[in-house]
Parts: sequence; structure tokens; C-alpha cells
Amino acid sequence: MGSQPTAVSWSDDSKKVFFTWNPEAKARDGQYYITPEDTKPKLITPEERRNMPAAVQGVWNKKHTLQLIEKQGDIYILDPKTKKETQLTATVDRESAPMWNVDETKVFYARGDNYYAVTLNGGLTQQLTNFIRGGAGATLPLAPTPMGAGAAGGARGGRQGQGGGAAGQAVAGRGGAAQSGNEQERWLRAQQMDLFDVLKDRAQRGNDGANAGGRFGRASAGGGQAKKMTELQVEDKNLGSIVVSPDGQYVTYRLTKFADGGKATIVPSYVTTSGFTEDIISRTKVGAPLSTSEMFVYDVKRDTMYKVSVKEIPGIKDLPDYVKEYPKQLEERTKANADRAVSMQGPFWSEDGKNGVVIVSAQDNKDRWIMKLNAATGKLSLLDRQRDEAWIGGPGISSFGGSVGWLDNTHYYFQSEATGYSHIYVVDVNTGVKKQLTNGKWEVSGLKLSNDKKSFYFSGNMDHPGVSDYFRLPVTGGTPVKLTSLKGGNEVELSPDEKWLAIRYSYTNKPYELFIQANKAGAKAVQVTDKAASDEFKSYDWRAPEIFSFKNRGGADIYGRVYTPKNPLPSHPAVVFVHGAGYLQDVMYKWSTSYFREFMFNNMLADEGYTVLEIDYTASAGYGRDIRTGIYRHMGGKDLTDHIDAVKILVDKYGVNPKNVGMYGGSYGGFMTLMALFTAPETFSAGAALRSVTDWAHYNHGYTANILNEPFNDEIAYKRSSPINFANGLKGDLLMCHGMIDDNVNYQDIIRLNQKLIELKKDNWSLASYPLESHGFIEPSSWTDEYKRIHALFEASLKK
Repeated sequence: MGSQPTAVSWSDDSKKVFFTWNPEAKARDGQYYITPEDTKPKLITPEERRNMPAAVQGVWNKKHTLQLIEKQGDIYILDPKTKKETQLTATVDRESAPMWNVDETKVFYARGDNYYAVTLNGGLTQQLTNFIRGGAGATLPLAPTPMGAGAAGGARGGRQGQGGGAAGQAVAGRGGAAQSGNEQERWLRAQQMDLFDVLKDRAQRGNDGANAGGRFGRASAGGGQAKKMTELQVEDKNLGSIVVSPDGQYVTYRLTKFADGGKATIVPSYVTTSGFTEDIISRTKVGAPLSTSEMFVYDVKRDTMYKVSVKEIPGIKDLPDYVKEYPKQLEERTKANADRAVSMQGPFWSEDGKNGVVIVSAQDNKDRWIMKLNAATGKLSLLDRQRDEAWIGGPGISSFGGSVGWLDNTHYYFQSEATGYSHIYVVDVNTGVKKQLTNGKWEVSGLKLSNDKKSFYFSGNMDHPGVSDYFRLPVTGGTPVKLTSLKGGNEVELSPDEKWLAIRYSYTNKPYELFIQANKAGAKAVQVTDKAASDEFKSYDWRAPEIFSFKNRGGADIYGRVYTPKNPLPSHPAVVFVHGAGYLQDVMYKWSTSYFREFMFNNMLADEGYTVLEIDYTASAGYGRDIRTGIYRHMGGKDLTDHIDAVKILVDKYGVNPKNVGMYGGSYGGFMTLMALFTAPETFSAGAALRSVTDWAHYNHGYTANILNEPFNDEIAYKRSSPINFANGLKGDLLMCHGMIDDNVNYQDIIRLNQKLIELKKDNWSLASYPLESHGFIEPSSWTDEYKRIHALFEASLKK
């Protein structure tokens, strides 16, 4: 293909642009640089790299003249111009996380478990907190700990032993008892028995296997303090998110109680260097118990601690609408009248330290509140509430804060989908008055405040959903100024002095090259690199597929692109490629870094006489809230009917034979392929499902619970969204490909579906397993094998 420039970054002084590149196809990439005045790339030699000063990640003062840095475990003040360093600490302990106080007469920093303040000009060092460990599982990391990390992404449960007995015996839940384990595990066991006849038979014969499990123990340590001050007890919880107010009066922190009983999945690795099968501890499944947390305030002056209250949060007890479909659950939860579990990020303090903002997110992800914190009382007052009966999301919107910050000491900015698209808002934290700065049927992403706090910079798809441009906008509002002019994909790195744009630019059939441009509307973008396409790559006339839009059956605009053959096959077949990742965009006027293999494969299919289609179906990124959440409680619903509607366009406009339409895709695209063949066999006669989710009840929590809630709370959503429940509908030819050490969509998922197909006596399917591949393939031999099989499937099934 050639070499595309990657890892683009600026030097701190804005004099150089660094990037990784390999124009001569060497064994490994090299690091290059240019300057705005000299755009000829220069290779940085190993010696030059060794002599380059290390990048300083410091905290600037207000005048941007001095930096606080950590160096070899001590705190220094650095003057970047003179390179003079003034040492503030010199201990055997590590000091970290330095920050200036409001008038820059003190520096706050962390040492061990606690925070300290040192007065500059030879003053006093004061201890601000006195955290005391306690309990068997207390841990005290000073870095923020993301909520739900244990449940969504990894195992806090120990290794579960696999079931014993004769070869081929089924593995059951703890002790095999139907009523043991937590609610999630009981639900999964009941589902297994409902799905698989063989498991029922073996259970009746008493041959069902059993698992034994445990949990990782968490290290405990002692702590103490000779001087008397309020002891902040951590007990058996995790301490994180410690924030010192700019005036040093308040220290906020979060205590997290890790969930117990979250059983982890195990991924066996069969082809190993040891010659033995080795187990990979993977993630938990959706519905596993979640961690919970509380935020506290310690008042340094008053030497007292109190909890941040959530009772004043509007709607803290609100139940989601879906519960109305479950009368018993509705009755029980209404009677309990419990506050919903939430996570809190921040506080984010104004520069003068007088105002603090906390981002509160409901654990069910139906609400995101922006709240003003009264640190003296621990009470919260509402600035903005975003409620979504599906789930909160979109560009710049996150339970970890998102694109937020201060314009001045009283105005706070954030992004919201209140209008249906993610746009910029500013709120006066004293009056509560909000102002929307951008609007329209397009989205803001990558929001950045200028150095002088007078302008915003952001990326947006204002001109077309598939075109990304870079904009500048006054913080007071107005018309955004478009700074880029090349149609396609513009990935921009703004120089620290904000005078230049380093742009990675691409088009549909042209990989990324590096350009540089002055930070002015209408300025010319000067091309820097020209090796993204090799001579061999250029020798082929790569199609730029036709991009079009159509109305789906619900009246929404859906965008697609089509590769048309010059010489269609007599059978007039079509192939539909489905992008993965759920919330991702594929129909764009830029080179796809995720799907360049598929782009080339689709060109090959078109050369051979196939018409090839890709669409940004309901749930894709770039189209606002309604498209983003259109699959809520029914995956394989609107997203699938969008594809069926698109196939009708292929038939009517492009002359495709409706009996010869195939589909392929990976991950979510693999799931979609299964749903297409199982529930719409009259439209799709062949499909290749790659690394597919076959049952959402067995996927992770962080992604799945947003869309389908939890399986034991919303069984309806899971039943109608999981392909394994519709496997009896298979009529066409199905190929499945899956990595055996996939720690994202576990190999167990495809094996469960295979068992179901066996029990249903289906024989028009095959499985290709890849022993050394995870979710994203790495080995060229695996990619080649997979696409040879996909090609052979379509050749055999769609040429009739």
C-alpha cells in the first residue's frame, strides 16, 4: 500500500512537527520531522533521538512562564526558557501530581497516600489529608479509578475451575445448583437449559459438571500518622479521584466498593509455546454486579469530613420506561423507592477556586447531570440534566466528564444532545442561564478551548455527514469559521501557539498524507508526504464508490455507498458489507483506517462482476441521537431493516437479482450477518459472519447494558436481539470465522451457536477457527485464509 504518516505531534515551542513514517519500506518505521518553513521531511537519527530533550508534561502557571514537573520522584519548578529548575521536595518517597494554588504562592502535591502543600519562597510544608487504610481490601491509588472498570472490562473474580467428569461434559454454574450464584448467573444457567437439549439430557442423567471459583485477594497495608488530625477512613474500599481545590481549603475524594461475585470468562489458548493449554482470564458478562462509589469532602480549615449528598439530584429515583413492561419488577422497584447508583467525576474547579462543578452519571446511563458543588456543605445544585430513555452518549459526552471546562470563573462549557445532535453549550454557574453555541443536523467532536479562552476549535461534519472539517468559533457564539478546505477526512493537530495546523488528510480511495497549513480560513494546505500509496497501489484504478442517501421505512435518512461492476455477472449478484463496532461510521469521503482491507476486497468483488453495498445503518456514528440510539432494546431491528431497504434499491436501481444477495462483516457486522440469514432469508441467501456476537447476554456490560439493559431485568430485549434464538431460520449458506483467543467476543459465543445449529440439524454452515488470533486478526496468513473462504462462499452461492 505504501506508508501513511501517523502519530503526528508538535514540539512544545511549535517549531517542529513530528510524525512516524516509513517511505522506504524498511523493517520498522522511523521518526521524522518538518518545520512550517521547511516542509521536506527529515529523518531523526538514533543519535539525535537519544539527545532530544524528554518531553515535559508540566503544569503551567497562569502567565505560561513556569511549569511544575515531577522528576525522579521529586517536585520542581521549571523555567522552560532558561531551563532553570527549582527543587521543592527531596525525599525518598515519590511526590507526584503537582498543581498551583489559586494565587500561585503554594504548590500542592501527592506523597504516598496523602496530599501536601508547600509555601513557596522558603515557607511551610503542610499535610492536607490523613487517609487511613483499613479492612482486608483497602487500596489507595492516587490516580482516578474509572467506575465499573471491573465489571465492564476485566475480571476481579479469580480463576474458575473448569468442570470435571468425562470428556465432553458440559460446564455448569457454581456447584450446578440452579439457585446458586447471583441473579445474573442464575439467569444465564436457566437460559442454557432452555436453549440446549443436550444440557437438559445430561442434567437429568446427573452428569452435569461443576465449577469452583474464587476472587483475587486485594492487598492490604497498614498506615498511621503521629500528628493528630482527622483520620479519613478508607476501610475496605478503593480510594481515588483526589482533587484539591485551588485555594487549598477542600480536598474531595471518592471511595469505591468493588463488586463481589463477578465471575470472569476464561479463554483457553490451545497453541502455546509451552505445549499445554493455557487459560486467559477475560472479562465478565453483562449483568455482573457493578462497583459503587461515594464522593466525600474534607474541609482542611475545619478539619472535618462529610459525604457529597445525592438526594438533591433531580430524578435520582426515576425508573426507566422499559420497566413498565414488567409489572412485578415495576411494583418492587416503585415500592423500594431507592436512589439510583451514580458515579461522580470532578469536581472541576474554576481558576479562582470559588466554583466547583461535578459531572454525575447514573449507573443505568439514562441520566447525566452537571451539578454545582457547595463544598462547604457537600450539597449539589443542578446546572444541566440530560435524560435519555435509551442511553446517554454521543461525541464529547462521557460519564468520565467529556468535553468540559471553564471559560472564566463563572461560565462552564459542555456538550449535550439536547437538540438531537451533540453541540456546545455554556452555563453561568451563578445564575443557571444556559446558552447553546452551535446548532444544526451535524455533530461537534474534538472540542478544544484556545489559549486565550476566546475561541473554540473543533471538528464537525457540517457540510456532509461523511466529510470532516476543522472549525473555529468565538466562545460568545456566532457562525463557525471553517479552517480546512480539502474535501474528505481532515485530522488536525493544532500547534501549541495556535498559528499552524498539521493535517492528516485522505479521500475515499486515497490513504492519508500529511499537510501543513496556517491557522487561517482559506489558507493553502501544503502537502508534506507523498508515500501513502506505493507504485503497486497506484497501478490499480481504485474506485471511489458512489455515495448516496435514501429514506428508510421509518422516514430517516440513511447513507450508503455502492461499488458498481463494469461487467456484471449473468446472475447479477450483490454483496453487502456491514461495518462493525456498533457506533462507528463507514460511509465517508475519507480513507478508512479500520476497513482498508474490506475496501480493497470490495473493489476486487466489483471487478469480478458483483455489485457491492455499504451503509451507515441505524446505530452508526455521525448522524445524531435518534440514529445513535435507534437500536435500543432491539439489535437486529431497525439496523437490519435498513439493509433490507437498501437491497431493494440495489434491485430497483442497479439491476441486482434479489435471489443472489450475500452479506459479510465482523464483530457487530458478524452479528448483523447472522440476524440477516436467520430472520431475513428471503433477502440474504449467503453470509460470512466474522468474530460475531451470537448472544448478547454473553457480551460485556459496558457496551451491552446501555443498549439492552440487563438480561435479568429486560429479558425481552435480549431474546429479540440475540441470533442464537433465531438459528432455526437459517436457509442460506453460512460461513463463520472466529479467533480462538478472542478476549472481546469470546470463542465460546460461536461454539454455543454451533451446538444450537447441530441440535437443529442444520447442515448448511461451516466454522473456520483461528487458534492464534484474538478479535482483531494480526497474522497476514489468517487474513488471507479468511478472505479466501469468504470469496469461495460467494462464488459458490451467488452465481446461480
